[in-house]
Amino acid sequence: MGTYVQLTVQDVAKFLKVSDKQVYKWIERDEIPVHRVDGTYRFNRSEILEWAHARNRQVSTAIYRIEDIGAPLPTVAESLEAGGILYGLKGSDKPSVLKAMIDGLHLPENFDRETLLQLVLARERLGSTAVGHGIAIPHVRKPIILGVSAPRVTLCFLEQPIEFEAPDGVPVRTLFWMVSSTVRAHTHMLARLAALVRDPGFQTLLERRPPREEILAEARRLEAGLGAPPEAGQKASG
Repeated sequence: MGTYVQLTVQDVAKFLKVSDKQVYKWIERDEIPVHRVDGTYRFNRSEILEWAHARNRQVSTAIYRIEDIGAPLPTVAESLEAGGILYGLKGSDKPSVLKAMIDGLHLPENFDRETLLQLVLARERLGSTAVGHGIAIPHVRKPIILGVSAPRVTLCFLEQPIEFEAPDGVPVRTLFWMVSSTVRAHTHMLARLAALVRDPGFQTLLERRPPREEILAEARRLEAGLGAPPEAGQKASG
């Protein structure tokens, strides 16, 4: 079975800190993203993370560990160094801010930015990517190959707060754009980034909009507590 739908009902119950019975109730009510694989229920890690964060549900730190085997994956700090930080992003609403973000990204020459914008907007129509505390993590529903070999994250500080249909109702002032070339990398980066933005100290740091090096240093410090990304041929415990 591929890593896309690797989680069981028991895994999801553990990650969401609920009983198996509660997960089955959500399935029966069509309230949680689930897949049928060979007659059994299976879940995608990134979909469960998005679902939990959209409802402001606490999750176990175990969900932030990558359990599949493959090439080494970068930290958020390393991906931020590759993707960069944009200050004073202009826009008066969600579409215009997302367009400004895509216009400011470092993308391959002649890349179709308009198509990328439409994919991002389509993802937003499925449910806001705002995670609360004035932060959103816009991304496409499935990874895109942009000629990059590792995930990239771009941090964008908005010129003015924008209504983003956040779970806590707080307008968004900070965007984290992420791009990946594989499902594994996409899940890995979404999980680690979500862990960072849930940290109160990191939220306060983002509100100050400090220089690049201060942001990277704090990201490195917090990620040290999550554990290093898995190396090729290794499997994370837990």
